[in-house]
Amino acid sequence: ALSASISDAGAKIESVSASLKSGSEKKALTEANLKEDQDSRAAAKDDVSKATALREKEAAEYAKFKADSEANVAAIAKAVAALEKGMAGAFLQTPAAGLVRSYAMEKAEVPDSTRQELLAFLSGTEGSDYAPQSGEITGILKQMGDEMSKDYNDATAEENSAIANYEALMAAKKKEIGTLQVQIEEGMSRIGNLGVELAAMNNDLGDTEEALAADSKFKKELEQGCATKTAEWEEIKKTRAEELLALAETIKVLNDDDALELFKKALPSASSSLIQLKVSTASQKTKALQMVRAAAQRSKRPQLDLIALALNGKAVGFEKIIKMIDDMVAFLKKEQLDDDSKKEYCEAQFDESEDKKKELEHSISDSEAAISEMEGSIEQLKEEIAALDAGIRALDKSVAEATEQRKADNADYKDLMSSNKMAKEVLGWAKNRLNKFYNPALYKPPPKRELSSEDRIVENMGGVVPTEAPGGIAGTGIGAASFVQIREHS
Repeated sequence: ALSASISDAGAKIESVSASLKSGSEKKALTEANLKEDQDSRAAAKDDVSKATALREKEAAEYAKFKADSEANVAAIAKAVAALEKGMAGAFLQTPAAGLVRSYAMEKAEVPDSTRQELLAFLSGTEGSDYAPQSGEITGILKQMGDEMSKDYNDATAEENSAIANYEALMAAKKKEIGTLQVQIEEGMSRIGNLGVELAAMNNDLGDTEEALAADSKFKKELEQGCATKTAEWEEIKKTRAEELLALAETIKVLNDDDALELFKKALPSASSSLIQLKVSTASQKTKALQMVRAAAQRSKRPQLDLIALALNGKAVGFEKIIKMIDDMVAFLKKEQLDDDSKKEYCEAQFDESEDKKKELEHSISDSEAAISEMEGSIEQLKEEIAALDAGIRALDKSVAEATEQRKADNADYKDLMSSNKMAKEVLGWAKNRLNKFYNPALYKPPPKRELSSEDRIVENMGGVVPTEAPGGIAGTGIGAASFVQIREHS
C-alpha cells in the first residue's frame, strides 16, 4: 500500500505540473485579451468625448446662425412691407434697416452694382423721390430674403442630420462600450478563477511533494527498523497486559460487595444524586436557620430555639420543620386573639371602673355588682393560667423530642464519619494500585510484616512462617473489624 501511494504521488505530480503549465498559458492569453479590451474601451470612450465636444461646438454655431438668420429674415420682411406701403423713410429710421444694411454689406451674395444700389437706398442717398412701385429695391430684398430662408433651411437640415449622426454614433459607441465592459468583467472573472485554480494546484503540488517525501522516508525507515518495531510492539503488548491487570485488580476491589455497601452508606443516595438539588437544599436550610435565629433574638421564644435546633439536625426534613413553624404560627395567632380580647376587656374594665367609681361615690350599694364582675375576671385568669400550664408541658415535650433527635443525629454523624474514613482508605488503596503501573514513583509498597519471636525462630531454622490471608474489603485488610460492626449496625 505504501509503494502504491508513492507511485500514485509521482503520477499526480506529473499531472498537476502539466495542468499548471496549461493554466499559466491560458491565464497569460486571457490577460492579453483583457488588456486589448480595456484599450478598445478607452478608445471608444475617447471617441465619445471628442464627438460630444464637436457636437456641442456645432450646436452652438447653429444656434448663433439661427438667431442671426431669424433676425435678418424678420428685418427684410419689415423692409419689404414698409416699401410696399410707401413708408420707406420711416423704415430707414428703424433698427431693422441697420440689420439689412449689415447683411447686405457683409453676407449678401449679390452683384456689386446691386449691393451699391441697395446700400445707397438704405443709407438714404437716393433721395425722397424713390418710387416703390418700380419694385427694384423690393425685388432685391425679396431675393435676399429667399436666399436667407434657403440658407437657414439648409443649415437646419444639416443640423438635424448632424444630430441624427451623433445619436447613432453615441448608440453604437455605448453598445460597443457595454460589450467591451462585459468582456472585461468576464476576462477579470476568468483571470481570478484561473488564479485561484493555479494557487490550489500549487498547494496541491506542494502537499503531494511533501507527502511523497514523507512516504519515501517512512518506507526507508520502515525497511530499516522492522526488527526494532517488532520488539517495541512486544513491549507494548506486555505493558498493556500489566495495565489491564492493574485495572482488573482495582475494579475488583471497588466492585466488592463490602465496598459497594460502604460507598452506599458514605456517598449520597440516588434520591439526592443531583448535586445542584443538594446544594440548593443546604443553602435553603442555612438561610432559614439565620432567619429563625434572628427572630429568636428579638422575641426570646423557646419555640424558635426548638426550630433552630431541628434545622441544625440532619434527620429532620423540611416537612417536620414546616409543621413546627405552622403550629407556632397558629399558636401565635391564638395568643394574638387572646391579647386582643384582653385589651378590649381591659379597656372595657377601665371604662366600667371609671363609671363604677363615679357610681360608688354616689352609692356604695353598687359594690356587689362590681364584686360579681371581678369574680368573673378571676375565673378568666384561672383559664389563662391553665392554658399557660398546657403550653409549658407541650414545650417540655418538644424539648425532650429535640434532645432525642440530637442524640440520633450524633450517632448518625459518628457512623457516617467512620464510613467515610473507610471509603477514603479503599479509594486510596485503588489509587496506590494504579500508581504502581501508571506512576511508580508515587507507589507506596505495603509495610513489612513484623514477626513474633516464635515466628523469627521458625524462620531462622529454615521453616516457613504461615501468612494469614488478609481480611477486610476484597482482601485488602481495610476495615477487617470495624466494617463488620458497621454492617451489623446497619
